[in-house]
Amino acid sequence: MTKSFSLLALGAALVASSASAQETLTISVYSFAQDAYKEALYDPFEEICGCELVIETGNSVERMAKIEANAADPVIDMAVISSHDALSLAQKGLLQPLDTSKLSSFDRLYPAAQDPIGGNMAVGYTFYASSIVYREDLVSIESWADLLGEGLAGNVALPNITGTQGPLTLMMLNKAAGGDGADFSGTISEIGASADDIVTFYSRSSELAQLMNQEEVIAAPVGRFAWSRFKSSPLPFAWADPKEGQAGGMNVMIMTANNGNEELAYKLMDYWLSTEVQTRVAEALIDSPANMDVVVSDEVADNLTYGADLINSLNILPPAQIIENRDAWVDQWNNEVIR
Repeated sequence: MTKSFSLLALGAALVASSASAQETLTISVYSFAQDAYKEALYDPFEEICGCELVIETGNSVERMAKIEANAADPVIDMAVISSHDALSLAQKGLLQPLDTSKLSSFDRLYPAAQDPIGGNMAVGYTFYASSIVYREDLVSIESWADLLGEGLAGNVALPNITGTQGPLTLMMLNKAAGGDGADFSGTISEIGASADDIVTFYSRSSELAQLMNQEEVIAAPVGRFAWSRFKSSPLPFAWADPKEGQAGGMNVMIMTANNGNEELAYKLMDYWLSTEVQTRVAEALIDSPANMDVVVSDEVADNLTYGADLINSLNILPPAQIIENRDAWVDQWNNEVIR
């Protein structure tokens, strides 16, 4: 009896020891499509590495603030974020350069994704187009300028200036008005003058999808990565092809400085960028691939920002321009739009 008890105790101790020794990687990600990501990425990676992923979600402002607040003792090992937010963190010394030799699929990435903010401080994992989702039974969209036209007054939503879609929408509204560069002051003033006709300035695509499915909003700018939310709706939503073209951007992977968990972070990055995983994520309609070797059906491609022709046609606002002008945009936005 004593011997049996001792063996049981030893087994329990070994299990406890194994559990406590399990490696843990904490990653900060967008809240979008987390159930799908769990199936396509997180669970398979945990099975391969024998480790545990701790997933933290939130909007860009919240996630950047957490990285900055814990700079001396990082609680986030790796993050996926917009290219301009990555540049902002890099300029504050919060990131470490990536050793791209540890990424076996690096040469398979579109050239624009290989060093998107300079200094190998980030690597792109997905491109996204941004256009206008609208109710095609109620309205037609020919131009980005239609968002502020009389036909949509009281039925349109715009992204908040602090979100990923905010600067892209300003760029395209500015372009529709004949503007160029990053001086969006006239566009922000025009939005301010129309603020009473805008249902909301949304922060999350899930919030927008709810409003549009409730028929409170019939048109709004949105990233292609969220298109499946609308395409699967019983309501007749359409993706606009405005005469000014589509906006676009890139989300990137970054590693926090001195987090002490670099090797496991590289393993996840390498897995995520592989042709196998990028294909699986694309076929699940979660994200568009940055890996050039990914091949998907026409039906899947129709839901994604897919292929060199589309990627090269996007109107992309350089990350440095966003960083240089964002404070001025936000100040004017707060004074003239959020009153």
